[in-house]
Amino acid sequence: MKIYLIGFMGSGKTHWGKQLSQKLNIPFFDLDEEIVIEEGKSITEIFAALGEEYFRQKEKDVLYTITEKHHSFVMATGGGTPCFYNNIEYMNRKGTSVWFNCSVECLFVRLVKEKEKRPLIRALSDEELRHFIIKKFGDRKIFYRQASVVINEDDITLDNIVDTIFHDEED
Repeated sequence: MKIYLIGFMGSGKTHWGKQLSQKLNIPFFDLDEEIVIEEGKSITEIFAALGEEYFRQKEKDVLYTITEKHHSFVMATGGGTPCFYNNIEYMNRKGTSVWFNCSVECLFVRLVKEKEKRPLIRALSDEELRHFIIKKFGDRKIFYRQASVVINEDDITLDNIVDTIFHDEED
């Protein structure tokens, strides 16, 4: 059982991923954290020193490595992970991808509170943040929509995540 949680930053992938892995008694991986550990640099430092192309290749490599090494897990992917190198197709082939579909407004409310913890958006004004979310979310939605399972923001509870994943797998 390999479960990949996808969605925009602030959609709850890490929060719910940790709870889901405990409930299912399988390992949890945060893809960004695994990249940081492997590189010995923060995501921001990797982008600044080596560029996005390097980061996206590393992201793909770590995604594949974890997938091939582990029989079961829950993984919180980065917000852009499904959008590069056909990663969404890979995740759908190897397991179940679950899109936490949150509205722009929901994401804005969450991210405005977390700006200091998120280097990519730390320096943005609230208005710039809203435009950033609208643009990036619009670009990424085509990939997110390819998820095996979609859970809308109003339906994100641990029980519902489990029910939705396993109900959809039975179909």
